[in-house]
Amino acid sequence: MTGTSGSDRRAGRRPAGAAAVVTAALRLFGRAADPAGRRESASLGALPSTPAPPLEVMTFNLRRASRGKPDGWAARRPVMSALLHRAAPHVIGTQEGRRRQLRDVGADLGPHYDRIGVPRAGRDDEAVAVFWDTRRLVPTAHEHFWLSDTPAVRGSDTWGGGHPRMVTWVRFRDLWDAGREFVVLNTHLDDASRYARVRAAALIAERIARFDPALPLLLTGDFNAVAHDGAVHGTLLAAGLVDTWDTARAREGAYATFHGYGPLVPGGDRIDWILATPGVTVHRAWTDTFAVDGRYPSDHLPVRATVSL
Repeated sequence: MTGTSGSDRRAGRRPAGAAAVVTAALRLFGRAADPAGRRESASLGALPSTPAPPLEVMTFNLRRASRGKPDGWAARRPVMSALLHRAAPHVIGTQEGRRRQLRDVGADLGPHYDRIGVPRAGRDDEAVAVFWDTRRLVPTAHEHFWLSDTPAVRGSDTWGGGHPRMVTWVRFRDLWDAGREFVVLNTHLDDASRYARVRAAALIAERIARFDPALPLLLTGDFNAVAHDGAVHGTLLAAGLVDTWDTARAREGAYATFHGYGPLVPGGDRIDWILATPGVTVHRAWTDTFAVDGRYPSDHLPVRATVSL
């Protein structure tokens, strides 16, 4: 795998050619980690004498910032901020965030959070940024790849989707768990083309197979496909992942994860998932229905899981 190095926030000399485009994009969306240029291997270290606190994981389609009703960002941001402070996740896979919105989310989370993510195509396009709590987690490698026949080509879309789609993955070291390492992959599959979603799932499965099987993995995202209904979910489960909703010891808030600012739908379609490798213990999984005076922070509900690696 080809990693991305440097600092996404730190200014530097502008490189020439295509590298300049990628470097400029990196600066917009978060700080980079060290590169990973080879097959990933687990560095678990000595296990602690007492178990580490569980890891709080969230996947959240933020709904891109806009000025219109009913989802203007100025009105939603205070609700989003309250939700995130209440949830205090250790890692968040986000979808649809753009530069300003991601900066707002980072500011509201506070100084002990950081992020990695790049725009999927244009300078201020959507990203699948990953946020993490720096008090607990340290990124050791990361990569961005595009869901197309040319994964290394930024903005590529060869499967007839409505937009370019991508994956951002980050490898973390858990400071509270004796340096145990794990990987979070985050994505947002196409809403317009089933074919593009199925091809994307197959590529993600192929990339997951490159990691050392001893390394715990979490896959977060808005998949625009219903869990247990069709090839997308099935392909990823066939790749060796499990759905944390299915394996959780406790489940709460069984609602459709997309509500579009309408009434919540009990037992509705789950299109936002947190998948994991089978060795991950899932203590609890739920859709978070937090709202303030009837206003939701997004047109999706955040999906959350409490896990031990």
